[in-house]
This record gives sequence, structure tokens and C-alpha cells, in this order.
Amino acid sequence: MSYRSHNKLCREAKFRIATFCLCMIGFCFERAIAQTPPQKSSCPTDVENLTSLLIRDLPSYANRVSQRSRRLNRKPALSSSVIIAGRPEFAPLTLGPGPYTSDPGADITTTAPKQVFITTLERGYTARKPIQLQQYHWLFLTQTEDGWRLATMFSRTGSYPEGDPPSPPRDSSNGIIGQAVRNWLQDCRVGKIN
Repeated sequence: MSYRSHNKLCREAKFRIATFCLCMIGFCFERAIAQTPPQKSSCPTDVENLTSLLIRDLPSYANRVSQRSRRLNRKPALSSSVIIAGRPEFAPLTLGPGPYTSDPGADITTTAPKQVFITTLERGYTARKPIQLQQYHWLFLTQTEDGWRLATMFSRTGSYPEGDPPSPPRDSSNGIIGQAVRNWLQDCRVGKIN
């Protein structure tokens, strides 16, 4: 065997060995990544931190709910989108005369709902011109063993910039924002919120 042939065989052997080693390293690396459990973020236990994350994501969640409901209804309606959510307040309102007392037959691990007030700014489009609405939301959040849930919600609608007084409160638990809050809380409970 000539010197050139010998060098060529050596180079080919080195190349094959290097390729095999790189493949083995890649295979081991992929297995290590596959066996590493995904990092879950936990839902905050205090209502202030929970609300700050909620209002950050609420416009995108609400707009997705709105798009899905428009597709399902297939009716031309007032097209609107949530631009921003903010101004959280946590001072509870009294729920009637006298202090709050729980039902004696209720589970003693259940705590009174936390009251949260947030505002959303929405832009709607009519046939003539775009309009902006300010919505005031009063959320009642309860903490269960597996995380936060929306108990009920009331909303009022006002003009933006402020003009006419807001509408009377209405139950909006099953509205676009109510469903968006429920979806976000569910994602938070299963660790999808960073």
C-alpha cells in the first residue's frame, strides 16, 4: 500500500470516528434535554402579584375570546378590541349592612373572596367611526386548593375620555372579560404563565 493510500484511509477513518462521536454527543444531549422536566411557573398566592400578571396579559386573552365568539356567531357585530388593562385597586367594598359572616355550614377552609377592581380601555368600530369605551370591572376571586378562580364579576361601561356617567353594574361573569379572566386563571393554575 502506498503512502498516499495509507494517509487517505487514515483521514477517512478519523472522519468517521469524529462523525460517530459527534452523533453520540448529540444523541446524549437530546436524551438529557428530554429527561429534564419542564420548568413550571407557579401562580402567585397573593392577590396583588396575581393581578399585576393578569392585567399584563388580559388584553390578549380578551381579544382571543372575542375573535372566537365572533367566528362562532358568524353575525356582523360591533367589532371591538381591548387595548390595555390597568389601574388595579384592592380595597374591598362592603357587601351589605353589617360585617361579613360566612355560612355556618360552609367549609371552614374557604375564605371570603378577594375583591379586585380593574379598568380596561376598548376600541370599537361602528359603520361611521371608531369609538373608545372604558370598562370598570369588579372581580371576586377565590383561592381554592389548586389555585385562584373567578367567583363572579360585575362591570360598568363608560365613555372615553370621560363624559357621560358609567352604566349601572351588570353581571359580566360570562362576558368576554369574564371568560378571559377564567382562561388566564386556568393557565396560571397549570403553570403556563411566566
